[in-house]
Amino acid sequence: MEKRIDYDKIERTAGIRKKVGQTIVYVLLTLWALVVLFPFYWMVLTSVKSYSAYNGEYVPKFFTLSPTLQNYVDAFTTVPLAKYFANTFLFTIVTTAIMLVVIVLAAFAFARLDFKGKNITFALFLALMMIPNELVIITNYVTITSLDMRNTFWGLILPSVTSVFYIYLLKENFAQIPDELYYAAKVDNTSDLKYLLKVMVPICKPTLVTITILKVIECWNSYVWPRLITDDEAYYLVSNGIQEIRENGFGRENIPAMMAAVVVISVPLLILFLIFHKKIMEGVSQGGTKG
Repeated sequence: MEKRIDYDKIERTAGIRKKVGQTIVYVLLTLWALVVLFPFYWMVLTSVKSYSAYNGEYVPKFFTLSPTLQNYVDAFTTVPLAKYFANTFLFTIVTTAIMLVVIVLAAFAFARLDFKGKNITFALFLALMMIPNELVIITNYVTITSLDMRNTFWGLILPSVTSVFYIYLLKENFAQIPDELYYAAKVDNTSDLKYLLKVMVPICKPTLVTITILKVIECWNSYVWPRLITDDEAYYLVSNGIQEIRENGFGRENIPAMMAAVVVISVPLLILFLIFHKKIMEGVSQGGTKG
């Protein structure tokens, strides 16, 4: 007697297994999202607690019944945080603009031009990525100090106007553009600079947008270098302002006001990331894909 196969039962079993698997994935993703978002919740919660209430908590509380916005007022009145915002904005815009010019020209040279020692030079560039940042900071500090640029905007900006990683990312992106386009442009007597600006840059726009956004975030979050190279309030960035607020706690650290300042400073970056996060992923994937 032949044994009949119950296809409906097999299909139902497969559907149940699929639903169970999806449920487990969603539960794990939800738990991970809670872990990732908890520091942001704690930051906002602390920023709306009063100074006395925060310091009176021997056991941290995960909620507050008397929220206050006084910490946000203190963040802007305790130190000239608005001026630090303006300094950070200037630093970010100028540094990012100069860096884009530098890396676009460097990536074009490595991807399209032929010159003696190109491969060796590019290999040495990549080798620089293995050098610890601490060693680079020391070298940059000695150089900037010897040039008498300490406590100047150029002292803040110049060490950050290039990036080996961004040059590599853009160079790989440029290398994907067919050679035939370059040869056709040369037949039409198109200069290298015009070909770069009219052909390569528009094609690689997603990667350039990604690099721009990542550099803006990097500059906005700069902490070690600004703290090291300047002690003049006229050139302080928001990172210096946060430290000042933290130390202005009447003998104790003013954590609530500091958290309020961090919330205000983080809002532009969060908005920027939420708007352009798809562009970031598109640019990184395009720059890392060959062919």
